[in-house]
Amino acid sequence: MKQIKKTLSVRAVAAQILLQVLDQGKSLSALLPDMANQVKPQDQPLLQEICFGVCRVLPRLERIIALLVQKPLKGKTRIVHCLLLVGLYQLLYMRIPPHAAVDEVVNAASALKNDSFRSLLNGVLRRFLREQAEILATVDKHWQTLHPEWLVNRLKQDYPQDWREIVEANNQKPPMWLRVNSQHCSTQDYLERLIQQGIQAEICPEQPACAIRLQSAVSVNQLPHFEQGWVTVQDSHAQWAGLLLQPQNHELILDACAAPGGKTTHILELAPLAQVIALDVEAHRLQRVEQNLQRLNQQAEVICGDASQPQQWLADGVMFDRILLDAPCSATGVIRRHPDIKWLRREQDIEALSALQQQILTALWARLKVGGTLLYATCSVLKQENQQQIDHFLAQHCDAKLEAIFGQSSVMQFFPQQQGGDGFFYAKLIKRA
Repeated sequence: MKQIKKTLSVRAVAAQILLQVLDQGKSLSALLPDMANQVKPQDQPLLQEICFGVCRVLPRLERIIALLVQKPLKGKTRIVHCLLLVGLYQLLYMRIPPHAAVDEVVNAASALKNDSFRSLLNGVLRRFLREQAEILATVDKHWQTLHPEWLVNRLKQDYPQDWREIVEANNQKPPMWLRVNSQHCSTQDYLERLIQQGIQAEICPEQPACAIRLQSAVSVNQLPHFEQGWVTVQDSHAQWAGLLLQPQNHELILDACAAPGGKTTHILELAPLAQVIALDVEAHRLQRVEQNLQRLNQQAEVICGDASQPQQWLADGVMFDRILLDAPCSATGVIRRHPDIKWLRREQDIEALSALQQQILTALWARLKVGGTLLYATCSVLKQENQQQIDHFLAQHCDAKLEAIFGQSSVMQFFPQQQGGDGFFYAKLIKRA
């Protein structure tokens, strides 16, 4: 007899995930793949929407709870606090009938063996519905960044003129971008195939020529020839990495910190005969690299290793023609795709990440041929990890020079854009004799 898999309510699982993010510092990208199996497949998009949405607007929801709940819910009752976050997010941001949203959250308390809090949840959420206008007038009296104070202060310091624009973009849902594999068809041809399938999309002149923006996100299963490698889901600003590296056939190329493999596969689309090593320190993330290579029918040497210790995984004397260093960073440029970053990252992390970036950059530079190219990339918008990192490196290495990007700027800092790409930084270093 086939065993029936028990599933929990979406709200119960969402509350459990949020508790681990907020109290244990775990990431949504690590939690969702496993815990999504606890709900019905058709409910998984709803689970993701609730978890991402709560993290996106967390300070606003917290202020509402502070007005409605006299005694803070701590310790074992924190799960009830998370259920309130779920309930308020549904009432404010989702098209779920209010009575259904309240009932589902109240019932989730029973699923989580917190029956004694059913009346509290019901009372708080229904009071919010009765007094919503007054409560929101108090909560929204001043513009909210929905970011931790330390990060806002950093952005103000680095970009006095642009910090508000960055914050606003971070608080939006990101568009879905595709990278068309030119080995199969042109960008225009693929755009036409999408439109024939009823998927509205467009080519944006200011973005890479291989990029297509979808009007609304869709499942990859709906994308024409996705499994045959015709297209890859990748942010438009991330697509510049492969293009700026300018890989050539028969070169030995390192993609450092390669997982999940989007940049590795782009390198091989541009230079199919290149010898590529895809390196990452996390073995479980390299599975995604292998999967992406298999889907695109590409070959690369996949290595689990520490980019700051090349002697551990690379033979003596082996030198690279090109290196793409997508350095470990604060990920402050991709907050809209990973809103939990705002609550997981700490200010002291930036100093540690900056030191690690410097260590990796120096170690890999020693393995680059004279005349070779190292493209330094981050998905951060903080100058300490970007411009200041490169300035420091150039001061320490007289054999390094910057090559202009797009024929003008020595480095390129992309900000997250509401209908554009994420926040990325690029610096192209050439090794001279």
